[in-house]
Amino acid sequence: MRFPPEGLLCDTAENQEFLSGRRGLESASLEGRTLEARAVRCDGCCNLFVELGGRAVVIPRREAIIDPDNQKDVAILSRVGRPVCFKVLRAPGCQEDEPRFLLSRRAAQEEAMEYFMNRLNIGEIIWCRVSRLECFGAFVDIGRGIPSFIGIENISVSRIRHPAERFRIGQLIPAVVTEIDRTLKRVMLSHKELLGTWEENAAFFHSGDTVEGIVRGIESYGVFIELAPNLSGLSDPHEGLREGQRVCVYIKSIIPEKMKIKLAVVDVLPDCPVRKPVRYFLPGRRITGWTYAPESPAENGCE
Repeated sequence: MRFPPEGLLCDTAENQEFLSGRRGLESASLEGRTLEARAVRCDGCCNLFVELGGRAVVIPRREAIIDPDNQKDVAILSRVGRPVCFKVLRAPGCQEDEPRFLLSRRAAQEEAMEYFMNRLNIGEIIWCRVSRLECFGAFVDIGRGIPSFIGIENISVSRIRHPAERFRIGQLIPAVVTEIDRTLKRVMLSHKELLGTWEENAAFFHSGDTVEGIVRGIESYGVFIELAPNLSGLSDPHEGLREGQRVCVYIKSIIPEKMKIKLAVVDVLPDCPVRKPVRYFLPGRRITGWTYAPESPAENGCE
C-alpha cells in the first residue's frame, strides 16, 4: 500500500529507527518521509502530543488534521491513545545549521489526498482499516487517517443488524471505490461486490451437505439462513430461533435457475466468539462491472 492506514507503520523497525533521535528526524525531514507515533495527550487547545524517544512532542492543532478550519475537534481528540502519521518539516525561520522541526499530520494527509483525488478511479479495489462502527455503517481509514464510509447496505448481500457482525475495529478489509467527489474531497466505498456473486458462492455448497449457517431473518413462511456473507437459503419455520444465532443446516436442494437454496435446520449451535475467515473474490485491481444474480432468475431465494 502506497499510503497505508494509520497504525501499520508505528511499530516497524524502520519507523522506530527514525524516531530514535534528532538525527533520525532530520533524515526523515530531508527525505520527505512519513513517520508514525502514538498520541499520548491532547491539551485544551487541541494540540496533539506524540511520544518520541520517551518525551511528548507537540503537533499543533492546525497541523493535526487535514482541514483545520472545517473539521471538528473530535477528529483530534479521538486520536489520543492511537498511532498518528506525520511529516517532519523544518520550522519557519530556523537556521540550516541548527534546524528546528515542526511535526505535521496535515502535510502527510494532504499528500495522500492529492494522490487519491488524482489517481483513484471508480471500481478500483483498495485496502482500508476499520476505524469506527455505527448502526448505519462502518467508517474506515483509506490511508494516513483519511476517512471514508461503507453503508450497512453495501457491506454484504445478506442482511445484518449491525456492521459489528461483519467487521471489528482495526481490521484490514478490501473495498471498492464507488464514488469520488473531488469538490468535497470524499471517497465512498462498497464491500459486498468482493464477497462474490450468487453463483460463485453457491459453487462451494452441494445438495446433501450439512453445514453451519447464521439466522438472518425470521418470517412466518420460513427462516432465512446465511451460508456465506453473500449467500442465504430458506428453511421451513423452526421454533425458538433468533436472528444472529448459529445453526446446523441440511441442504435439501440447490436450484440455480431460481437462485434458491432449500434448507432444513438440524440443530442450534452454541455462540462462538471466533469468526470464520471470509472468502473474498478479488478479480484484480479493479471491478468494471458486477451483477449478483444469474441471468434472468425466475425467483430470488436470498434475502
